[in-house]
Amino acid sequence: MAGLLGPLLVAPDAVEAAEEVHRRLAALDPPVRHRTLCLLVAGLPVENEERARALARVLVRTGYSYPAVCAGLALLRELGEPEDVPYLRTLGVLRVLARPAVHALDALDRQAAAVLALRNRDEPELKPLLAALDSGDRAAVRERVAALPADVAPEVARRVAEASRLAELLAGADELPPPQGAGLVARAGRLLFRMTTLRDYRPEILSYPDAPRAYGEFARGAGLLPPTPGHHAVLLSAVQELRTGPVMLHDWGPGRREAALAELTAVLSRPEWQAVLDLEGDGPGGRRRLAWMRRTRARVLRSSCAPSAPLRIEVHHRDPDDPAVVEARILVDGLPIVPDYFGKGPANGPEELLDTGLLRATDEPREVQLAEAYCTEDCCGALYVTVRRDGDQVVWSGWRCPVPPGGKRELPELRFDAAAYDAEIARAESDEGWSWPARRTARRIATGLRGRPDLLTRWNVRLGWTGTAFRDPDETAISLMYDAEDGTARQIIWCVPEDGTPPEDRAAAALDRLTREDPRTYGR
Repeated sequence: MAGLLGPLLVAPDAVEAAEEVHRRLAALDPPVRHRTLCLLVAGLPVENEERARALARVLVRTGYSYPAVCAGLALLRELGEPEDVPYLRTLGVLRVLARPAVHALDALDRQAAAVLALRNRDEPELKPLLAALDSGDRAAVRERVAALPADVAPEVARRVAEASRLAELLAGADELPPPQGAGLVARAGRLLFRMTTLRDYRPEILSYPDAPRAYGEFARGAGLLPPTPGHHAVLLSAVQELRTGPVMLHDWGPGRREAALAELTAVLSRPEWQAVLDLEGDGPGGRRRLAWMRRTRARVLRSSCAPSAPLRIEVHHRDPDDPAVVEARILVDGLPIVPDYFGKGPANGPEELLDTGLLRATDEPREVQLAEAYCTEDCCGALYVTVRRDGDQVVWSGWRCPVPPGGKRELPELRFDAAAYDAEIARAESDEGWSWPARRTARRIATGLRGRPDLLTRWNVRLGWTGTAFRDPDETAISLMYDAEDGTARQIIWCVPEDGTPPEDRAAAALDRLTREDPRTYGR
């Protein structure tokens, strides 16, 4: 692509160069997909910005072929100026050009880009908000944001925040009548929560530049909320993310994140908010959520771990109202390394990183997988590091991972004081405060199987993983692998339901059953 289009970026006649772009792109065989084309063009070195910008404008304003217009949009993503915004907004009306136009607008006018992105989703629940945005009536925008559904998609949550200028809306929440102010703050908290969901390759919160300000205004307005289980969960989730989540990677400036944490913690510490945890809960889901709040509150509000310690490992269990994998978040000098270095999936779970002892440092170097892409390692890769002891230090080096968009290309060698490192690993391995009965049962079964591998080898099966069912966290799930007669690998899931007995007893009963019965007869 550099050889094909590079010389045209410095051509003195932009109109003539644009015609040549059309001819050259049309002659490609096979043609380049537009998404690939945009990535390639955006990565081209630009020696003369003025001439390249002139070419891009001719392609965008007078182009007559799809590839050529996409090339122009990709150039304007880096070289555009405010005068280009009206043309980009107009092109974005064409659905086929909406995405590249939005990407170009993101660099020039994020609000215009967000409005265009929302308009092209064609979702009925967004129409009242879009009408309010078109009218310019901030009171109407505030009302429509507060009325949005609680389960909007993560990208929609981000685009709503950008289109409505959420932080500005929140800044005046305390001047509104109490129900309106509380409604706006509650919905803002939910939008931020949705942006942090782990069911995506890159959390949307990292693509929201105004996140620090929005979190700060949300924390200042938290006192307007009445103490309910739903509000308690939203505030608690915000505390979790501000302590260990990807949002920490934003440029917060001195003391702003700590101030937001202090304000949220102060609200949650009020007697009326603590009393929420004494409720019974509505149905199994409500009781499960309250149990999560009790566990999580005890951990995040009373943590004695230094926030900027050289190494900190904290298990993150998300609000069950929006289920996700449980991850062992790794923070180095106070910042999470998996979203920073990898960005294609969450950190591996405590069962993989802590229960197995893989992070313990020995004189023998050991390569450890810290995270895997949501789609599997074979598709989009994984993050690996080699752990070894070097005298009175522990060294993390030899990083292996694909380069994520916006990620770090050269990962540094990390060195930790060995005594402090060993203490933190031991603390994290022994901490079960995040866990619940079904998960503790799974961990004890896994420990038993590691100690007695014959329990599985006698049936010609091997352990895949242990945990809990995604849709029913109160059910212990054990993945067992075996080879079918044709040699292909097969999996069975053995479920151990919650019956009220202690996790130790349920695990012992499950292990005893393996001494007598082939698990293929009762797994599914």
